[in-house]
Amino acid sequence: MILIIDDNEDIRFTLKEICEFCEWPSTEASNGKEGLALLQKLDPDLVLLDYHMPEWDGLKTVKAIRKENKHIPIIVLTVDDRQDIANTFLEAGATDFAMKPIKAPDLISRIKLNMKFAKLAHTDQDIYVDKGINKETRKSIKHFLYNQKQPVTINEIQQQLPIAYQTVHRYLHHMAEKGEIEVVSDYGSRGRPKNKYQLL
Repeated sequence: MILIIDDNEDIRFTLKEICEFCEWPSTEASNGKEGLALLQKLDPDLVLLDYHMPEWDGLKTVKAIRKENKHIPIIVLTVDDRQDIANTFLEAGATDFAMKPIKAPDLISRIKLNMKFAKLAHTDQDIYVDKGINKETRKSIKHFLYNQKQPVTINEIQQQLPIAYQTVHRYLHHMAEKGEIEVVSDYGSRGRPKNKYQLL
């Protein structure tokens, strides 16, 4: 079951339609407090959560959900693509992002991927190697980099994997700190240099 938490009735309707199309049962809440109560009562498989809500915003709701359930995937729906916002949510326990306006194919692929990780979490308690870092997500990014002959940009990775730009950025930063990948600056012919990434 998918728990939808959004104060916008039209968006909740759209999300329920997407879930119904994929034959995923869903339930909805119009605010974070109500959503947390449903989470405690129904034990859903995944949460779709709006960032901007009155009273409990998305961040407060993520923190409250994480106190109840350490492993449930939480996909944050937002129009704000700033990296500092993404980092704050990821540190609080969000697992992925989907940008508004909602694109059904993108959201469906994210839900499927996160559901897959959730199933693995039940059998592998060590799936989270560091706070907010999921083994399977890291593995999929490393596998993609392994198959590239040249260094690639975040956009090139994100276009091939059903993972949000902000999530790819965070994992690459983590992997660079661990010495698993190399960051290459490509100066090109004009403008600011682009960071590209390759496996060491």
